[in-house]
Amino acid sequence: MQLFTVKQFAERWPYLTYGGLRYKIFNQYDNGLFASGAIIKDGKKVLIDEDKFFAWLKLRSKND
Repeated sequence: MQLFTVKQFAERWPYLTYGGLRYKIFNQYDNGLFASGAIIKDGKKVLIDEDKFFAWLKLRSKND
């Protein structure tokens, strides 16, 4: 499991913009991101589990 801050994740994957990631996280309860377990909160810090995030993204692309 690799965890990244939102900024680190956006830098690692440039096609995912910082603002776009924040939007996905803000709407995590509506878009299923929360249920996927890809978002981990440590106090105010938000971390993204890379493997779970891309599993969620792949699942969403199949459902669209």
